[in-house]
Amino acid sequence: MNTNAPTTSGNAPVPDPVLRSPGDNTPHGESTWPRVLTVRGLTKTYGAGDTTVDAVRAVDLDLAAGEVLLVMGPSGSGKTTLLLMLGALLRPSAGSITVTSRDGVDVDIAAAREKELPVLRSRTFGFIFQDYALLDALTATENIAVAANLAGTTGPAAHERARELLERVGLAHRAAARSSQMSGGEQQRVAVARALANDPPVLLADEPTANLDASRGRDLARLLRQLADEDHRSIVIVSHDDRLREIADRVLWLEDGQFRHVAALAVDPVCRMQVEPNGPHASWRGEQWWFCSDACRRAFVTQPERFTPKPASN
Repeated sequence: MNTNAPTTSGNAPVPDPVLRSPGDNTPHGESTWPRVLTVRGLTKTYGAGDTTVDAVRAVDLDLAAGEVLLVMGPSGSGKTTLLLMLGALLRPSAGSITVTSRDGVDVDIAAAREKELPVLRSRTFGFIFQDYALLDALTATENIAVAANLAGTTGPAAHERARELLERVGLAHRAAARSSQMSGGEQQRVAVARALANDPPVLLADEPTANLDASRGRDLARLLRQLADEDHRSIVIVSHDDRLREIADRVLWLEDGQFRHVAALAVDPVCRMQVEPNGPHASWRGEQWWFCSDACRRAFVTQPERFTPKPASN
């Protein structure tokens, strides 16, 4: 036990944690961040014989509840292929993708029958695309209501759900607008609201800021971080946009279908800024937390439960 470690109440100090290594796929420890996705040996092969190409090769990955995971890499590295397999939109050639539902049931979507996949997708994933993929003839409300209908919410309830989500993403005033009447940033926010229509535990985002300018890109990034923090919703982003590092709990580098480099990022739990793990810090529940300033550290030490996920129940 480290008697110099900061405490949360002025009583006995908590023991020092073991800091996660750059290769550790579980943020802040398994006890407080239950897994929602467990990927083992995931492979996608195209062609045969001399023309065989492994787009993704034997990838292992764990995704925790409430985690924002950013997958980066050069064009053609397999990022989108990986995302499509995670979302049960593309069959892997080998490997497993185990989804742990909110009630603790594990399902390997890689082994599921084709007719089971639509239900699994609807219960588990929300998708955000680079080009927004809105229906031009429909209003913002109607685009979201269609997704709510597909998830089982119909009639007036679907439109009410759409209105709630538009308010959530700051676009209640654009409920009647069509995509041609909205900016790129507004269209992408509608797309985010649509992805939430089925209340999925996992959001999968393919280059979500690629068509946005710097200001709107930052706004969208902050929105995604907010959804993870407030809903304890997991988000996987594949992107070339280095600015998204600022909201990520973890960054994986994919090249030639394999993870070549893993960068563990420290995120201040109070202000959510990315910080170097060499400044103000505190221990809580056997874990180490890093801060941008002493002010954030003091806020955390005073009320740590406010800024950390609840422990998983046994």
